[in-house]
Amino acid sequence: MNEQAHILLLDEEKNYLLVLDALLTDAGYKVTAISDPEAGLSFLEESEVDIVITDMKMPKITGQDVLEHVKKNYPYIPVLIMTAFGSIEGAVEAMRYGAFDYITKPFANDELLLSVQNAATLAYAQRQYRLLQENLKDRYNLGQIVGRSRPIRAVMDLVSRAAPSKSTVLISGESGTGKELVAKAIHFASPRAKEAFVSVNCMALNPGVLESELFGHEKGSFTGAVAMRRGRFELANGGTLFLDEIGELSHDMQIKLLRVLQERRFERVGGSDEIEVDIRIVAATNKDLAQEVAKGAFREDLYYRLNVVHIQLPPLRERREDIPLLAAQFVNNYARDNQTSHKSFTPDAMNYLTAYEWPGNIRQLENVVERCMVMTRDDIITVDDLPAEIRDEEAQFKSAVDFLPVELDLADTLEKIEKALVRRALARADFVQTKAAELLGISKSLLQYKLKKYKIAGH
Repeated sequence: MNEQAHILLLDEEKNYLLVLDALLTDAGYKVTAISDPEAGLSFLEESEVDIVITDMKMPKITGQDVLEHVKKNYPYIPVLIMTAFGSIEGAVEAMRYGAFDYITKPFANDELLLSVQNAATLAYAQRQYRLLQENLKDRYNLGQIVGRSRPIRAVMDLVSRAAPSKSTVLISGESGTGKELVAKAIHFASPRAKEAFVSVNCMALNPGVLESELFGHEKGSFTGAVAMRRGRFELANGGTLFLDEIGELSHDMQIKLLRVLQERRFERVGGSDEIEVDIRIVAATNKDLAQEVAKGAFREDLYYRLNVVHIQLPPLRERREDIPLLAAQFVNNYARDNQTSHKSFTPDAMNYLTAYEWPGNIRQLENVVERCMVMTRDDIITVDDLPAEIRDEEAQFKSAVDFLPVELDLADTLEKIEKALVRRALARADFVQTKAAELLGISKSLLQYKLKKYKIAGH
């Protein structure tokens, strides 16, 4: 770790600079020693520095000035203050302003090296965190929402308009449509991008555990609470809290969440002190919350608090033209993450992918692509390499029937099935209407009638 740490030394006493430079260089650090603090601050603008060590007493620019400049412009760089033994009060004051540590002159080598090592550890962690944040921003920015279909372009437009605001966002859609990806895109396109994105699945935890998970708890508040713990609301302070599966909240938790949304304050479980937070809420659900409100399963007042900006994600079957783009992205992701060669789908194999109903949506498509990348020996993925449920029409039909509700309107359901079959035939026929009609065993004129009836683009 030491060889990666670059230390900037600032001290007008050149003898101290020479001693410190030699000591830290021998310890494996990269050192830049500057006696003019103004030049040192200019150096910070042009170079990657991990640690700043500055003398407290300098005529033109004091160590306090250096500290304030660094904390304002480079808050991730730890600053160590050097001070004479008789001026420790100033160093302690500097600690209150955010200095990492102070070193008294004359210093003991072991003590100084230990302090620098601790600062280097912090600098390394800060550097890794910044790299992670940049990676997340690249991975979850608006450009990572793949697609050119009209439904997904409408989603992108809503995300770009909602992101700069503080407004609560409700994302709804079937499981596997990418709700968390959209939530992260909103966060990383917002002014809160440098702060935390914290998520919690409301369905994964029982109500008692969920309350502690969201609001935290005080030591001794319940059996097993051996120490104070901060909840997700506190951890997300300044950033975004993503509440997934919000429709699964119990009635009591709905009341508690409503209060937090109204007041932006809460108490930890077992605590009495109110904690105020500045957070942006993004919630997601695969349920129709308006229907849940009508049934009495979800509070109307909470629904309207959440539904300030509503983003409805389309199922994959309603954006089929995006399937080749998504498949290509998943191929690239797998090849990059596993350092393997890229593979491509044959036109026939892609037609099968495009025609499939995808009950599991994008998540299911990603799993199918990964399976093909793992199991296919060649660089070309053919129809025979696809899972049985994709290429076996009987299996496809059975799978589709299994997902139908037990109680349904038969005429309406048959129309939906017919519409899906017409879409699939068009995709299999590369949108050549004559060929699609042959696949369906009907005339071209009847096919055109059904295209018009179901408002299907026959391009």
